Amino acid sequence: MVITHVHVHVKPDRTEEFKRATLENARNSLKEPGVARFDFLQQKDDPGRFVLIEVYRTAEDPGRHKETAHYLKWRDIVADMMAEPRRGVSYEALFPA
Repeated sequence: MVITHVHVHVKPDRTEEFKRATLENARNSLKEPGVARFDFLQQKDDPGRFVLIEVYRTAEDPGRHKETAHYLKWRDIVADMMAEPRRGVSYEALFPA
């Protein structure tokens, strides 16, 4: 399993729009055979900050995800909503296996 945490800082006036677009992307991502889990979190004390936790079955699946129509649509829609560039950090699952 490969887990990616994507940290996103959204402009204050764009948070609701970002949430709608990202919920659509998350729902479609779960339909991908290589996606085991896709969590979308909003920071409680700073509602313009979000984390996407993406859990992929193989090392190839993150790349496949980035080729899907729903991801490309999301990427383009949210680009100007960002207060700063999003940042992804990848992890390898040690437990559970």
